[in-house]
Amino acid sequence: MPTHDRLSVYAAIARVGAAPVFYDPDADSAVSISRACAAGGMGVLEFTNRGMGAPRVFESLQRILSAEMPGVILGAGSILDPGTAALFINSGASFIVGPAGNPAVARICNRRKVAYIPGCGTVSEVSTAEEWGCEIVKLFPADSSGGPGFIRDLLGPMPWSSIMPTGGIGIDRESLDPWFAAGAVAVGLGSALVSREIVDRRDWDELRRRCSETVSLIEEIRGKGKSDE
Repeated sequence: MPTHDRLSVYAAIARVGAAPVFYDPDADSAVSISRACAAGGMGVLEFTNRGMGAPRVFESLQRILSAEMPGVILGAGSILDPGTAALFINSGASFIVGPAGNPAVARICNRRKVAYIPGCGTVSEVSTAEEWGCEIVKLFPADSSGGPGFIRDLLGPMPWSSIMPTGGIGIDRESLDPWFAAGAVAVGLGSALVSREIVDRRDWDELRRRCSETVSLIEEIRGKGKSDE
């Protein structure tokens, strides 16, 4: 069963402002990635369902994290159907993320009080997801769905919305600043953060450093925005 309730998940995502998004077919590598991200201040992790062995790796990862780092929040991404959502929830997923929205997935997550973050690309999709009870929705793919301007324009008539862009977002100021300036609650960070090169080299110190620097940069960007108000 999930180890963190959905309100804690939403609060943690909003507090940190970023969630690493990764997949690795090797359980040991997945554990090392998770440890490095958590040590760097990113304690909300999205493990994507992108390989034949993903559920098995996820189950091992969740078991180890629960024993070693119970404060780390692990969720499952790339979930498109309720059966797969149930599989990962039963393996301990504390939140479910999808590239698209599915009302059946929303229902099963609500039944188990698990946070659901569906992918949305239009204002209507965001509004529909909010009707399903989704507190945070994912703008996906962020780099080709209107960019920061989409969030800025949407928050005009819908200021209650919480949007987390994911897809093609870098970890430098030039990439992050426009998203938070537009009103993003957080960002999902994939290969720009957990790069294939780092994983192949098993350079976990470099990954920890990247996470720490990104968390500090997001704090600085958010602080600047508040001081300008």
